[in-house]
Amino acid sequence: MGIITGGDIDLMKESGRIVRRALDEMISFIVTGVTTKEIEAVGREIIEAEGATPSFLGYNGYPAAVCVSINQEVVHGIPSVNRRVKDGDLVSIDVGAYKDGFHGDAADTVIVGLADPRAMLLVRTVYEARDLGIKAAKSGNTLGDIGSAIQKHVEAQGFSIVRALVGHGIGRKLHEPPQVPNFGRAGRGMKLAEGLTLAIEPMINIGGYRVNTMQDNWTVVTADGSLSAHAEHSIVVCGCEPLILTA
Repeated sequence: MGIITGGDIDLMKESGRIVRRALDEMISFIVTGVTTKEIEAVGREIIEAEGATPSFLGYNGYPAAVCVSINQEVVHGIPSVNRRVKDGDLVSIDVGAYKDGFHGDAADTVIVGLADPRAMLLVRTVYEARDLGIKAAKSGNTLGDIGSAIQKHVEAQGFSIVRALVGHGIGRKLHEPPQVPNFGRAGRGMKLAEGLTLAIEPMINIGGYRVNTMQDNWTVVTADGSLSAHAEHSIVVCGCEPLILTA
């Protein structure tokens, strides 16, 4: 668990800026017909051109620089030259960058072309839930305040929260304590201290919350085959509004 101040915050902001640039460029590149491997290549090129290292490449054996997950794939989709984006797909991109001793980590979900209203609501809800979780990440609040804010909003829309996967601390390591569940009770859990750096990342499904891992040992999919969406920011806890490092 890292508590950062001063110059270290500036270093994390730089890693976060690189992540944001890579995400934005990949999102603008996504059109019907591109492969998930081509999407990854755009992100990797930007990260490396910025003098950073892709945080995910080789992490616990992960074979790519960016996670690209489609439709029922919740997270950790492996880019492939054989997987092409289709009209109506929900594409989730998760990317990390490491520079000058610190990581940044963020994710976005976009809809390619047209999708049905329920899918559009799912994507809008995951961003709203992420932002409500961030708003609750104030010094003196608890991890339960974050999870409760996310859970209440998501379930009010009739969607489910993935429980097998959670957010995390981030800093000198990509994944640090504490775990940051996207569900819970307000006022419960660890108190948040100023300078604590967290990755807040709700993963939500149209159907049930249960997930399975595919035979590649990475790609996590919804157990019932329903659509999933994912959004993430890296933040610093402050006394008032959290500082979003990957905005």
